[in-house]
Amino acid sequence: MNDALTLGTLLANARRRLSDVGIDTAAIDARLLVEAATGASRLDLLAATDRPVAADAAARLDDWISRRAAGEPVGRILGTASFYGLDFALGPDTLEPRPDTEVLVEVALGAVRTGRIPGVSPDGAGLRLLDLGTGSGAIAVTLLAKLPGAHGVATDLSSGALDVAKDNAGRNGVADRLDFALGDFFAAVDGSFNLIVSNPPYIASDVIAGLDREVRLHDPRLALDGGPDGLDAYRSILASIGDHLARGGFLAVEIGWDQGEAVGALFRTTGLMEIEVHRDLGGRDRVVLGRRSAQFD
Repeated sequence: MNDALTLGTLLANARRRLSDVGIDTAAIDARLLVEAATGASRLDLLAATDRPVAADAAARLDDWISRRAAGEPVGRILGTASFYGLDFALGPDTLEPRPDTEVLVEVALGAVRTGRIPGVSPDGAGLRLLDLGTGSGAIAVTLLAKLPGAHGVATDLSSGALDVAKDNAGRNGVADRLDFALGDFFAAVDGSFNLIVSNPPYIASDVIAGLDREVRLHDPRLALDGGPDGLDAYRSILASIGDHLARGGFLAVEIGWDQGEAVGALFRTTGLMEIEVHRDLGGRDRVVLGRRSAQFD
């Protein structure tokens, strides 16, 4: 068997090719792609480096490494991504869920588990969740997976995104507790919810052309473009929040790193209280949380 077709050699070559074109995550990406292309486990890559690899698997890996070197994200290549320890299918109409968005999940879980929402127990019993612009469903599905007593609704403007989200709800065991509605934010839903979450489009329109190619070329523009100042989606959500956020309930949204002050001000203008800005692991503003008071008009 040719040396080039062993696990160890393929991994080393894949890592080198990605490093040579400046991929910062070359080691991780190479490992993930080698594992997927060959069926090897992480332990195999450490302890079975001399294991032969079939020619078709090596050819598949070669194609995937070329695509990654050209800027296509690993999740797009494999068609799945990991988020908060769960696996999610991706589609052309969905964002690839990113670690920063896990902060939104943490903040929402904290509001529930600390008993801050009236009538809701720490396991989510009594929780009525709404996820606006759900995309792959990563946020809603993860919250329901971690809160076994909760029920939710997920909306999206894209029917393709909703198809992917429905699949992800099934593969993660929450399909019986998550409904879906096609429409723009609140346009597709009735009634009130005591926890509303969203990772809406928040990139200013004229900034999109300068984004990293992984985002610019592979994420749907509909899920990125937040209008001239990046705040259009927040204004749209907040314009109807009084009709759908239950008294004592919380709204939590993901934001761009420089939008904490602006989005917090929009929350205050709408009448939300107890406003908190939460940072991601890089120390950047990432989530704004606000609460509807009993006196909310």
